[in-house]
Amino acid sequence: MTEPASTATRDVFARERQESIARIVEEQGRARVNDLAAQFRVSAVTIRKDLLVLESERRVLRTHGGAIAPDRGRPEVAFEIRERLQSVEKSWIGAAGAALVEDGESIVLDASTTALSVARHLKARGGWSQLTVLTNGLRIASELAGHPGITVLILGGRVRWEALSVVGQLGDGLFSRINVQKAFLGAAGFTIDAGLADATEEEAQIKRSMVAAAREVIAIVDRTKWGRAAVATFSPTDRVTLVLTDAGAPDEMVRALATRGIEVRRFGATESTAGAPTGRRAATTVVR
Repeated sequence: MTEPASTATRDVFARERQESIARIVEEQGRARVNDLAAQFRVSAVTIRKDLLVLESERRVLRTHGGAIAPDRGRPEVAFEIRERLQSVEKSWIGAAGAALVEDGESIVLDASTTALSVARHLKARGGWSQLTVLTNGLRIASELAGHPGITVLILGGRVRWEALSVVGQLGDGLFSRINVQKAFLGAAGFTIDAGLADATEEEAQIKRSMVAAAREVIAIVDRTKWGRAAVATFSPTDRVTLVLTDAGAPDEMVRALATRGIEVRRFGATESTAGAPTGRRAATTVVR
């Protein structure tokens, strides 16, 4: 009976240390791993784990050798940092999205980090002979370029370094010439009233064109986006065909979507479901 209490005590101490680290980074703007390890008399490995927890909560941004305070004035976090957040959940969602794609289709992938996960799983799946991928994501285009059986079309426009994306109306004409079966779209925020929204109007503008062109709109959003408001809506909720998310998505919103006829598939560590796939997806919950 003493072991659980000991574990709980360690958890409390870890949380107190993490709160102190967050305050230090906020007040000083940055902190080094070695300095924090010396101050709290723990190992550098422990501090790195603390920083990983704080970054997942968006309270710090990890850097080489330490962490910096996030810039609250910026509308979005840089791509390479967002890619590390909820990476396991994004991999589950990406695998589920790739499994929905059929050879011969034309699909859209936006420039989100979750769409990059879909692209990586498409590449790993292989066996393609005629798959067309339209994207405004530079990383996604680079990931899939040259892969056998996959044709990549990148939209024209201005490059945004924060998102490694291409925005603007120059690429809109491409959608009128290609029949798009599925659009896989991430979001900065997702609410029942506002639908899928992004952090900037520029990103939302090109995503509206993606939504208009696609037969099916598949939202790829981890739990941190649910119930969160963002600046610019690009898809009303009723335009969404399917939502792929992780087990942390709130039950109340999932049920609300079900009443609108929108299916939600949750992947990750949750109670098992009959017939649920095994392997990297620990369990799958489907709500229709």
